Amino acid sequence: GDCFPCPKEGCPMMGHYADRFPAKLERVNQKYFLNTGADPPFAAWRQKVLIQLSGAKKIRGDINLVFHDAEGNTKKYEIASGDLSEDQVYAKYLDVEINPKKTTEIEFLWNKTLFTLLWERLGAETVNITHGDGHR
Repeated sequence: GDCFPCPKEGCPMMGHYADRFPAKLERVNQKYFLNTGADPPFAAWRQKVLIQLSGAKKIRGDINLVFHDAEGNTKKYEIASGDLSEDQVYAKYLDVEINPKKTTEIEFLWNKTLFTLLWERLGAETVNITHGDGHR
């Protein structure tokens, strides 16, 4: 997350237009790392997710986000697992394989780890997603 969001000059580019990124002139032999998606076209968009929970004070389970696009593609990402508490903000960097410009829905899911007779409820008080270009 040290390079997130992209600098004010814009996100670095690779390939033919790599020389347009001015930071490349500061050092020689820099190493760059690229996260890719698992499926063609292998694109991934870095996003920072912050989730504030509401409901049960403490519960054991996991929280996930499912990204949907207009073409029916979906991708599920785990945000947190274990002891969940409404007084904590859960933060995670995701490399989402659904283009943010084509995202039509983001679904919040939670599951309890242990079966109990209590009908504990858990929800998202707030979900903030920041894209690599700094937009929310």
